[in-house]
Amino acid sequence: MASIATPAVVMDNGTGLTKLGFAGNDAPSFVFPTAIATNSNFSGKPSAPLNRPRRSGPSGSGASAINSNLSNNNVALKRGMEDLDFYIGDEALEACNGPNYSLSYPIKHGQIENWDHMERFWENSIFKYLRCEPEDHYFLLTEPPLNPPENRENTAEIMFESFNCAGLYIAVQAVLALAASWTSSKVQNRVLTGTVIDSGDGVTHVIPVAEGYVIGSAIKNIPIAGRDITLFIQQMLRERGEADSSLRTAEQIKQNYCYVCPDIVKEFRKFDNDSQKFSQYIVENQNKTQKKIVDIGYEKFLAPEIFFNPEIASSDFLIPLPTVVDQAIQSSPIDVRKGLYKNIVLSGGSTMFKDFGRRLQRDIRDIVKQRIEASERLSNAKSTGVEVQVISHRRQRNAVWFGGSLMAQTSEFKAYCHTKQDYDEFGPNIVRNFSLFSVP
Repeated sequence: MASIATPAVVMDNGTGLTKLGFAGNDAPSFVFPTAIATNSNFSGKPSAPLNRPRRSGPSGSGASAINSNLSNNNVALKRGMEDLDFYIGDEALEACNGPNYSLSYPIKHGQIENWDHMERFWENSIFKYLRCEPEDHYFLLTEPPLNPPENRENTAEIMFESFNCAGLYIAVQAVLALAASWTSSKVQNRVLTGTVIDSGDGVTHVIPVAEGYVIGSAIKNIPIAGRDITLFIQQMLRERGEADSSLRTAEQIKQNYCYVCPDIVKEFRKFDNDSQKFSQYIVENQNKTQKKIVDIGYEKFLAPEIFFNPEIASSDFLIPLPTVVDQAIQSSPIDVRKGLYKNIVLSGGSTMFKDFGRRLQRDIRDIVKQRIEASERLSNAKSTGVEVQVISHRRQRNAVWFGGSLMAQTSEFKAYCHTKQDYDEFGPNIVRNFSLFSVP
């Protein structure tokens, strides 16, 4: 039974990465890919139902040893041995390089698509990584905006039926990202009104939030995110014929060398006039016996530029990120727009490029300024102006998880959670009701 002193478990399952940890910590304890490798030899067997009892025994790397000892186990015979033989995270990426294992990603574009794989993923997350008993802890899970109610019910069914957790709270990622921004010195008042730009590996969302509630009709998404930047760098390396153009090398260049420039034309001139601007990246094999030298040039500033000039990499989507942000705010109710412009919060690893926030703030200010000047010319009246502020902070890479950690350590958190007793009495539809934290 969970006690008041027992910390809640915070789980942020994203399309690319999963973050796990306990409430009250500054950073997640584990960060690994949201991937699962299952034994393809069992692919033809039926999956067990979602509400089956769940064991708390070992799994993952010791699965093969377990399989040989469970031939007479009734549970194993009932559910099939495939339910024991799987890997998640980095181990899954390694296992799929060998025979008999197939890799899958249970979350696509923020939505869970394979619930059986997601249940197994949560199992290893709880028992193998966090090493905790779920009936002793309350859980805070995150969800994307406009998540279907059926997905919330499926999540509750798995967490209560399979894992018997003490309590569950499902929070909207954008609201948690706003809470995480309170650590910034730019934030004077702790409010849950603002525009969240959440850019991860698969997709970028622009989400207006008013008093803690997402304005669903104004949400915009951009099909440009971290993975597209990585592929763009890889393409440039291949076109130049570099010694190594692997996806891993492109990822390392993106993380360590890329930045956002204020003017792309001037930046090209700087590079052409100064050979010192070019860098080199050394790629070593596993044994560190061979080295490959990769030259890094225009991609340092050209790759992140696709957020502001998408036509560089795409012919399908051509609207710059600052314009999308402005459109999302203009689609919101007029009485909250000033608050949405004043509190534009960055969240996700793809917003971590140097000077990303500064460039975004400048471009949005220019758009707003042009609109105000046009309005003043038409009405012959002086405008009071609109303050535009983009907030960057040191927690923004894991902003959603950190916001969940802040919320879950408050004294009233457990009062907002749905408990196992509530679930047993009313069923999974209790999680359809959205209970919002009061701002501390």
